[in-house]
Amino acid sequence: MSVLVVTGGARGIGAAICRRAARDGFDVVVNYARDEAAAAAVVREVEALGRRGLAVRADVADEDEVAALFTAADALGPLTGLVANAGITGDTPGRLDQQSAATVRRVLDVNVTGVFLCLREAVRRMSGRGGAIVTISSTAAHRGSPGEWAHYAASKAAVETLTYGLAQEVAGEGIRVNVVAPGLVNTDLHSAAGMPDRPARLASRIPLGRAGEPEEIAEGVVWLLSPAASFVTGAVLPISGGF
Repeated sequence: MSVLVVTGGARGIGAAICRRAARDGFDVVVNYARDEAAAAAVVREVEALGRRGLAVRADVADEDEVAALFTAADALGPLTGLVANAGITGDTPGRLDQQSAATVRRVLDVNVTGVFLCLREAVRRMSGRGGAIVTISSTAAHRGSPGEWAHYAASKAAVETLTYGLAQEVAGEGIRVNVVAPGLVNTDLHSAAGMPDRPARLASRIPLGRAGEPEEIAEGVVWLLSPAASFVTGAVLPISGGF
């Protein structure tokens, strides 16, 4: 039995990961922050694939709510996988000197502290028994995302460093920890930030000539969770069309 927690699993890349993981035999805990209906729809898709699904609301930046999320996951059986996907960019894109301290704090709380809290809960359950963890970064961590989300890019660089450090700590305990770094992907993130045309506008910068799809990111994530990646830990896998 394989049990997987996917944070931010109700929409976009997270939802695609839930569906793809169910096809590979995972029972899936679909974490969401607000959109209960979307999470329930993903659970129905997981169940239609013959696996168990469970939707659990939790703000990953809240320590108590993260603990409750993983306690709920325990009801499905021993945890074997985690995808720390939940992340935000902040309310308004723009230069760093245009961002409020409150926005930056919230981005760091969700994108960095939230990942830490989920990693901690997963390791406590997997240590000695084994498992696989994938965090979701962004190629923005290396581009810096100037003029839009430099604070978001910095948070994703922190995720990569945190993941690499953890991978070294727990390799001897049977836990593999890796990062997937998507590039520009067609999700509602861009519309939510007031830039629905962003994927089309930036497509010319991508060597493959287009934005990616959530399902393409999910393929790499589920590969890293699988036995096919048994000798891979501490790695960053860009899925970005070369951008």
